[in-house]
Amino acid sequence: MRGLILILILLVVAAIGAIATGFLNIDQTRGAEVPKVTVTDNGVVARGGQAPAFDIDTGDVKLVPPKIEVTPKEDERQPQQAQPQQQPTQPAAPAPSAPATTDSTQP
Repeated sequence: MRGLILILILLVVAAIGAIATGFLNIDQTRGAEVPKVTVTDNGVVARGGQAPAFDIDTGDVKLVPPKIEVTPKEDERQPQQAQPQQQPTQPAAPAPSAPATTDSTQP
């Protein structure tokens, strides 16, 4: 029950917000008339009456997917100049290993 009341309150607040911002405009075009009620020996008879009419204008909602634009960096925008090819270099010689030590304590 509390949930239903909360939903109704939220709907009323949303409607008030929509009307206040101009998103929803409600104009009554025809007024209401109550029916003519007469009492006879056969019972109660109701004739006529008219329900009100309304003209409702709502705002437009357009869903447009976001546009993603990719811009390269400043240095990447300029065409790259051809660079002269470099000669492959010789791999560096391996580092010399430490000299082997002998244990002089053996006879």
